[in-house]
Amino acid sequence: MKVKPEDEERIRQAGKILNEKVRNYKNQFGIEDNQDLLAMVAFDCQVERMKSEEAHSSTDEVALAQLKQLNNLLSTAL
Repeated sequence: MKVKPEDEERIRQAGKILNEKVRNYKNQFGIEDNQDLLAMVAFDCQVERMKSEEAHSSTDEVALAQLKQLNNLLSTAL
């Protein structure tokens, strides 16, 4: 796999995480089929990503509401 030098560490880290997840599923469920293991890991990663996106979205909404509130306070003060 060819990667940019600046992305190399991130790619290595991702590989380690994926290999660990595969090992965990293999040990936890006794599954030997690599295709099944990879599908489970892919599904797990997607669920984690969706949770992360939801958390970021929620944080963004809170920050936006706070900024609007500050803007209103500043407008009132001026």
